Parts: sequence; C-alpha cells; structure tokens
Amino acid sequence: MADRVHRFVSRVSDLELQDVFNPYCDRCLSCDLPDGPLIRKKNLEASLRAAVELNVRTLWIARDLGYRGGRRTGLALTDEAHLQSFSASLGGVEVERSTFGPIVKERTASVIWQMVHRVSEPIFFWNAFPFHPHEAGKPMTNRCHTAKERRVTGWVLQELLDILSPQKIFAIGGDAKRCLGSLGIDATAFRHPSYGGQNQFIREVEEAYKLNSAKMNPQGAADKQLQLI
Repeated sequence: MADRVHRFVSRVSDLELQDVFNPYCDRCLSCDLPDGPLIRKKNLEASLRAAVELNVRTLWIARDLGYRGGRRTGLALTDEAHLQSFSASLGGVEVERSTFGPIVKERTASVIWQMVHRVSEPIFFWNAFPFHPHEAGKPMTNRCHTAKERRVTGWVLQELLDILSPQKIFAIGGDAKRCLGSLGIDATAFRHPSYGGQNQFIREVEEAYKLNSAKMNPQGAADKQLQLI
C-alpha cells in the first residue's frame, strides 16, 4: 500500500492545468520556500499513509483548495495555524510548513478544526477538485473549478476512495455535494461554515456525531473569536 500511495501522490503532482495552482508541483514566488512544492508533496504522502495505517473510515470533502489554506499547506481544509492539530489528528504524522513570513489563517479552516477537536475519530480531508483554481492573472483569488477541470481530475478522488475505502463521506457545503454527485459519489452534506453558515455547520456536525451542543454566550463570542483575516 505504501508504494501505491507514493504512485498516487506522484501522479497527482504531475497534473498541470491553466489558471490552477497545483501545490505539489507549483511554487509561489511570493511566499513559498525554495522546496515548498516538495514539502507539500511530502505532507500529502505522509498524511495519506497515516490515514491508511490508522484505518481512517471517514472523509470530509470540500469543493477545492483556497489560497489561504490548502494552497499553502497542501492539505485540504487545513491552514498553517492548524498544521499541528492536523498532525495530532493522524497520530502525530510529520507535516511541515512550506512558506515563509507570518502564518496565514483561514476562517473556514478555523471553524472546521473547532469541530474536529470535538470529534473522537480520525478524519481525512479532501476536495472534489484537488487543487487551487484562481482567476486568470490573479493567483491570490479563489474561484470555483469548472466542470471540465473536475472531469480531468475525477480519477484523483476515485483512486483516493479506493485507497481509503471510507464508510462515511461528508460534503462540506452544497457545492461540494453537487460536485461529488456529478462524479457519482454519494455524501451527506454539512452546511459550509462560510457566509453565515457557521452555526448551522456546528449544529449539523454535533447531530451527526452525537455531540453535546457547545454553549454560546448571548453576544456570540464564539463567532467573534473566529473572525480571522
């Protein structure tokens, strides 16, 4: 299985698409270390091997990588502020930062990890589209990947599912659920935590995992703590 994981990561890192940043082969000159793509490639391979060894059976799948999160870490739904949390969630797997300068936080990742800390089982994170699509000439923007881009990379998710054989798949947001549906993959949807969906996302995760509801003060302090730039 280790050889299969290595081959999978190598094939993923070889993919090139226009107006798409592949964090496992592309280097951002404004923020990446010289070996940034290699670090992210190692992060992905190490985390996938750890998931196999831990027999992870649950996937949370979002739509695509964002420029503040997975573009910089190579890890879905994980920003630099949560690399250590990611490591701990998969048994202490070694993952490294691939950029220089101040740590960049992503609000979606913060809400996701707020809930992952409360779940008592390991989870593997992925995206319907495995890279960071951006507007032409504007690398530090987010856009939804196209249907064509999803078709070209559809084998990536299918092979990942074959490697992990998950029992439960949760889609983070309606867009992700529709993308998965177009690939023939059934998933239970959580409301995406962005654009006012944070509280509903929290409630749905609590219900799915039978967690006690977190207490919120009347002023919504928990929300304020997550207003990250």
